[in-house]
Amino acid sequence: MITLPPLPFEKNALEPYISATTLEFHYGKHHQAYVDNFNKLSAGTEFENMPLEEVIKKATGGIFNNGAQVWNHTFYWNCLNKPDTTKPSDKLLKAIENQFGSLDNFKEQFSNAAVTLFGSGWAWLCKDEFGKLYINQTSNAENPIKNGLTPIMTIDVWEHAYYLDKQNRRPDYVKDFWHILNWDFVNQLY
Repeated sequence: MITLPPLPFEKNALEPYISATTLEFHYGKHHQAYVDNFNKLSAGTEFENMPLEEVIKKATGGIFNNGAQVWNHTFYWNCLNKPDTTKPSDKLLKAIENQFGSLDNFKEQFSNAAVTLFGSGWAWLCKDEFGKLYINQTSNAENPIKNGLTPIMTIDVWEHAYYLDKQNRRPDYVKDFWHILNWDFVNQLY
């Protein structure tokens, strides 16, 4: 059985970019529902006490969808922080510049991946076993862990992540993401 992990910040900490009202629904309702559904579906199965990373690699159907969404959301919350308080480390910045040409090019490519993903899902910055960086799009609950990559950053582009604040303006939500990105968390994972 898993529980809803606490947010790593106060519900109003991301304002004006993400409102406390959005977090009440996104975290308090959607994330909680994934936790509750995972616990209900996994009860009495091999997945009941399995680490979520292993659930992502091995499960299918409802157990996968809910377990992956619990992991994805928990990871996403850790990718966020008070506005404009962190920056990429020199080591990560060098890797981004080597892979994408510049930080601005990276932001543009990552933002494009987030904005152009059809339907609901996630945009990710991942690394492989050699430290090479990749931008990935995944639909629904999919996660790059399933393909052997290590996520180091994500943005949730399901409508429930931004609809109360931005309605259908996903590009505005993605633009705001750069103000609340917790580079310290990303630096640590890189």
